[in-house]
Amino acid sequence: MEGEDEEVKERRVIEARARNISHNVRCTECGSQSIEDSQADIAILLRKLIRDEIQSGKTDKEIFKKLEEDFGETVLYAPKFDMQTAALWLSPLLMAGAAAGVWAYNKHRQRTNVHIMALNLVRGVPLTPNEKETMLDLLTPPPSPRGAPSSWWKRWLGQ
Repeated sequence: MEGEDEEVKERRVIEARARNISHNVRCTECGSQSIEDSQADIAILLRKLIRDEIQSGKTDKEIFKKLEEDFGETVLYAPKFDMQTAALWLSPLLMAGAAAGVWAYNKHRQRTNVHIMALNLVRGVPLTPNEKETMLDLLTPPPSPRGAPSSWWKRWLGQ
């Protein structure tokens, strides 16, 4: 009885490991499904191969390595980080950096334009209508929220 329980537990462990590995391996025929989800002949064979490898005592890492050697790196859903995949892994950081750079440049350019407009005003150079609108937008303070101390005080005084 006790031996049967251990055998059942061992089969469950093997099955859980096999499913975990199968979820992380791409079906070579379907391409968009894992071999766990696919019903293609190659997927069924690969699932059996994985279970056989587990029963023979191989680790998950060894099984992934064997699959990668036999079918190529594209069979794995999580490619390793190396020189060939560095651009793929780093592209989100590069895009975020580029976006931050564009934003900073535009902020600097806007600030520089305001300084140039202010210098032109001091020198007596007239502003274009677009520059006047920009200066008014920048120099006009935002309206105070209703109920702020300054607004109720002004209403009380009748201003």
